[in-house]
Amino acid sequence: MNLIFEEGNEGRRLSLLPECDVPEVKVPDSLKRNSKFHLPQVSENEISRHYTKLAGRAHGVNNGFYPLGSCTMKYNPKVNEVAAALPGFTRVHPLQPENTVQGSMEVIHLVENTLCEVTGMKAFTLQPAAGAHGEFTGLLLIKAYHVDRGDTKRTKIIVPDSAHGTNPASAAMCGYEVVSIPSQDDGCVDLAALKAAVGDDTAGLMLTNPNTVGLFDKNIREITKIVHDAGGLCYYDGANLNAVMGQARPGDMGFDAVHINLHKTFSTPHGGGGPGAGPVGCKDFLVQFLPGYHVEGDSKSGFEYVIEPKSIGAVKVFHGNFLVIVRALTYMLMLGKEGIPQASANAVLNANYMRVKLSDVYDMAYDTTCMHEFVMSLEGLKNKTGISAMDVAKGLLDYGIHPPTMYFPMIVEEALMVEPTETEPKEVLDEAIDVFHKIYQQAQSDAETLHHAPHDTVIGRPDELKAAREPVVRYVWED
Repeated sequence: MNLIFEEGNEGRRLSLLPECDVPEVKVPDSLKRNSKFHLPQVSENEISRHYTKLAGRAHGVNNGFYPLGSCTMKYNPKVNEVAAALPGFTRVHPLQPENTVQGSMEVIHLVENTLCEVTGMKAFTLQPAAGAHGEFTGLLLIKAYHVDRGDTKRTKIIVPDSAHGTNPASAAMCGYEVVSIPSQDDGCVDLAALKAAVGDDTAGLMLTNPNTVGLFDKNIREITKIVHDAGGLCYYDGANLNAVMGQARPGDMGFDAVHINLHKTFSTPHGGGGPGAGPVGCKDFLVQFLPGYHVEGDSKSGFEYVIEPKSIGAVKVFHGNFLVIVRALTYMLMLGKEGIPQASANAVLNANYMRVKLSDVYDMAYDTTCMHEFVMSLEGLKNKTGISAMDVAKGLLDYGIHPPTMYFPMIVEEALMVEPTETEPKEVLDEAIDVFHKIYQQAQSDAETLHHAPHDTVIGRPDELKAAREPVVRYVWED
């Protein structure tokens, strides 16, 4: 398929703009480009066909099963889009006077309060634009807390070896030294290793619960107590909150700060570069450091913007990705207090249904009840047949199923991490289970064909090594 730059011809264009009806202002030579400004020269018909064809090559939740582990690729109700497209939300400007945007401010206030109720936090900021951005913001709150108390010797953040890769990266970006602690055989935190790691130089702990192998750590209260007794704070990575929303609150587990992926847990679209949202909440003693603005007030007396006295400063302009927040609020109001815990319960049910149905032929990394996702180890299958986790993942593509997360978490050999989410019906799960079984049988009888999968997609298996080492990320013009 051609790139858009390779379509069309010299001088071809479409008329989108009316003729200029105001005096033209000449651009000074000092502000002009020194090189030719390349744009595709195509007609509207060509543009429409190009992007329609391109969209047909993408696989999303609307196309079929998308069990990408730890990413929660759930279906996004279209009512969310209807709400986000309302003119009252799309035609506002963040610099308008407060009295002219009270409705939008009420949305922000309601989302902040709802997220506090779900997580057990005191206050939230909606500024962070993604999960990793939320991690960074939460760690800045922790750092501000220690610095404000003059406790600058705390230079280390503890991170389990099963953590998302963004956790150590965020800690390093905040200037912390990362201390990795191992998991036990049951996939949970090694308490002895944690006790040995904490000290008067511990700034905090970053933890996901349920963790990345899909298990709820039974020792979570003891874990946070160990860190608190050492003078550190506890940060909750909310990537897996979809499994426990409405069931258990991070604040009750002992966490002091948390980020939430609205584009995972609260059903706003994600993928393809954004936009996303990673709101950060905190306990009362950290509220004074929150980035501005957040909203206080009520519908009777009015709402106002508030900047905390010791704020770490803005981490994004204004209020974050506002329309993403509108989508999340629509989803939360649609589900209500009864629907939110039902959604998490169904996510856990779906994952365990698939886990049990596949355990007859696939080895489960942890043979126990999981939460929202489960991890299979294909190490035994590879040793027996030569078929790797990559081969199975590629084979799924021929059946119209997006592959699960591959080779993560790294503590599991030949890992495939499956998260079916709560939005898939039993019929879809049964179809996927049947496909996994067919691929397993093919591994025994026709491994060579599976090694070259996929066969029925728009492109075959790419050269993974070449793609990683020699990526082509931009179009190079001949002139």
